[in-house]
Amino acid sequence: MSNFGRKNGTGNLQPAARPNFGVARPMKGPAPTSKQSDGDPLTPGGPGAGAKSVERAPAVDDALSRLAERANSVNDSVAEVGGFEASVHKIKEQVLPRLLERVDPEAASTLSKDELSEEFRPIIMEVLTELKVTLNRREQFALEKVLIDELLGFGPLEELLQDPNITDIMVNGPDQTYVERKGKLQLAPIRFRDEQHLFQIAQRIVNQVGRRVDQTTPLADARLKDGSRVNVIVPPLSLRGTAISIRKFSEKPITLDMLQGFGSMNEAMCTALKIAGACRMNVVISGGTGSGKTTMLNALSKMIDPGERVLTIEDAAELRLQQPHWLPLETRPPNLEGQGAITIGDLVKNALRMRPDRIILGEIRGAECFDLLAAMNTGHDGSMCTLHANSPRECLGRMENMILMGDIKIPKEAISRQIAESVDLIVQVKRLRDGSRRTTNITEVIGMEGEVIVTQELFKFEYLDEDEDGKIIGEYRSSGLRPYTLEKARQFGFDQAYLEACL
Repeated sequence: MSNFGRKNGTGNLQPAARPNFGVARPMKGPAPTSKQSDGDPLTPGGPGAGAKSVERAPAVDDALSRLAERANSVNDSVAEVGGFEASVHKIKEQVLPRLLERVDPEAASTLSKDELSEEFRPIIMEVLTELKVTLNRREQFALEKVLIDELLGFGPLEELLQDPNITDIMVNGPDQTYVERKGKLQLAPIRFRDEQHLFQIAQRIVNQVGRRVDQTTPLADARLKDGSRVNVIVPPLSLRGTAISIRKFSEKPITLDMLQGFGSMNEAMCTALKIAGACRMNVVISGGTGSGKTTMLNALSKMIDPGERVLTIEDAAELRLQQPHWLPLETRPPNLEGQGAITIGDLVKNALRMRPDRIILGEIRGAECFDLLAAMNTGHDGSMCTLHANSPRECLGRMENMILMGDIKIPKEAISRQIAESVDLIVQVKRLRDGSRRTTNITEVIGMEGEVIVTQELFKFEYLDEDEDGKIIGEYRSSGLRPYTLEKARQFGFDQAYLEACL
């Protein structure tokens, strides 16, 4: 099996010399003098620069060498399947057509994988005998698994879906697949037979949830049986072939205490978020792609009273709330004639007639934001949603813009006032460059001051340093301010604990 991400041509690279404006003070020990060049007039010590040599800090030399290495590196980004796996896949290509001639697909679809494996074993041995191929026991089991994955599962994707350490799977055409492990991307050692094979797998995924993907509708959102989120985009929009993006979720429900154990927050932040969930505060979770917004929303849902009726509304249902009285709703795309579409806004309006205690939106992207604010303002305290934004202040700006994107004729000041009156907390989550996911801000929305929404920061993550392994070192700090949402906590008897956590 090949090494992932092998770089060629990166050995013994010398950093390119560059001009120094002023003398940099060395950080540790004496700084090595930069090499002189007679040909470059801008190089220190060269013609036009004078005879005086300029010292450079070791940190600068190290940074320049890493930049030069990255600029000249060559990455092999095509997966190579070799050895045992290659031999099994080669035999599979010979066995599969003959196996399909002997099997009734409708009857096979009614059997489980274990039952199908028992039925296939003698048939596979017959085919191997015809082909005059001899396999040992290990190769037979591997061949059975590959064939069953091909017929009932998702082909080469099955082994990636069963790996608990993989959180993301990104298929970029039949020859290249990346996975994310512990926040880092790696090239996966799988390949599809050809573009048609990959397209069939994509169709099988989206057909399970009643969606379709073809040249007329080349985009599709779907989900797997375990709740994993899937996005498919096919040619002509994708120029390298069918692309599949799968976001896997942990089989074990994530709680706020587990997030604290992972280092995503400290104890005081964990306590504050528990109280926010239990005291029916309106919470908006903001962050970038893959930052952990859905995970945070699932963890917060654990604090909802089991006696409350909760409705979730999503484009592709991926939330897995940990409550007994929970009803998930899902949007519907238009049919071939372009009719019959049910949007998030339609579901929010309908949800108001279903006697919910809380309405939770998986993600808001447009004018449905106004419907959510209306729900928050009409007796459905404790509603939550997620959206994409880089900071709590940008989150408020995006909510204003999303409402203005619709056909609602309301002055901007009235929109800002409704946001200020509806939202209690903004929880900002980020995926840092070392792959870790942190809760970087917990911000309170106070109200309006003129035309500006006023906020105050309760908690913040501050970057301090980076260790030798590239792990980011930081500190979670409380602002020490008295929270304005203390009155809501008092109604549920959590005011003292909430105050101590924030101070």
